[in-house]
Amino acid sequence: MTTIYGIVMIFIIVACALLILVVLSQNPKGGGLTSTFGGSGTQMFGVQKTNDFMDKATWTLGGVIVILSLFASILIAEPTIYQSPIQETNLPADTQQSSPQDTNKK
Repeated sequence: MTTIYGIVMIFIIVACALLILVVLSQNPKGGGLTSTFGGSGTQMFGVQKTNDFMDKATWTLGGVIVILSLFASILIAEPTIYQSPIQETNLPADTQQSSPQDTNKK
């Protein structure tokens, strides 16, 4: 199971690196921190619309990262079996403690 987990983690790291490259290669669409600090002059040149392929690649890689992360968490999860406290305290009949009502009858 740890080998599969390691392979899934490698895929997550590769998908994250690709997502970083795709996001950094996109042209800014306006707004954000660049317009706040007076950097809007850099947006006057270049392509006005981001390529549709880049948008689809961003969403696809994001979805792949989420799915692989969920799969990795399922792989490392250990199933737990709930045991009620009554089942844990199975004492033999002759060693059980008497209730306070029994002591008052003496």
